[in-house]
Amino acid sequence: MSTFKPYLSAIEAPSLSEVQAFHGLTLLEFGTEWCGHCRAAQALIAQALASSTDWQHLKIEDGPGRPLGRNFRVKLWPTLVWLRDGQEVARLVRPSSALDIETAMSKT
Repeated sequence: MSTFKPYLSAIEAPSLSEVQAFHGLTLLEFGTEWCGHCRAAQALIAQALASSTDWQHLKIEDGPGRPLGRNFRVKLWPTLVWLRDGQEVARLVRPSSALDIETAMSKT
């Protein structure tokens, strides 16, 4: 997994109905390229996900008027939302360590 995977733009990002139709395990990461907290979290997220190949990881660019972020009530970046078969099972806002991420992931 690349640490520098770009965020999906509003045009590229899946719709809520597409997300709800996902099968298996998905991690939605809401943030932006210019967000300092998002940039700082990239290595932590990559480290936490390195040991697990079960997760589909989608980075969604968020901001005012972005419907997917609003549907998931995203207020701060990065917000990590874990899904199982399209349904939210865990959430973490502004992770400060890989252990935080691994702990949230283990709740799924």
